[in-house]
Amino acid sequence: MCKHVLNAQVSIRSPCCKKWFDCVECHSEQMTHPLLQAFEMTFACKKCKKCFRKDAKEFEEADEYCPHCDNHFIIDALTPKAAISVEGADARVDNRMLKDDRIKASDRHNQRTIFDPDNEADKLG
Repeated sequence: MCKHVLNAQVSIRSPCCKKWFDCVECHSEQMTHPLLQAFEMTFACKKCKKCFRKDAKEFEEADEYCPHCDNHFIIDALTPKAAISVEGADARVDNRMLKDDRIKASDRHNQRTIFDPDNEADKLG
């Protein structure tokens, strides 16, 4: 799994070291040499697990699909985005972290306790 491109559909074999990578960033993180660029590219489809070659000089719209399973591998890349969120258990199982918006604000003020500083709390009877 690639941590740079979340929806990578193919792995690419680098022409310099003959190893498989999901993206250029993965190659640069794992290897000390720069990526050698070539027009002849070897892909491995992640859907059908079969390899195929494409020539980048003669790349057409029909070449955006795996020749074995017709998986569309030329798609917009989804990259991870930083976000702050609350991690917890599944809300369907444990919903103690969720705020219940069904209780109206006026109902909350009508519930009195002995600690409420109210003038009528001092009256007897």
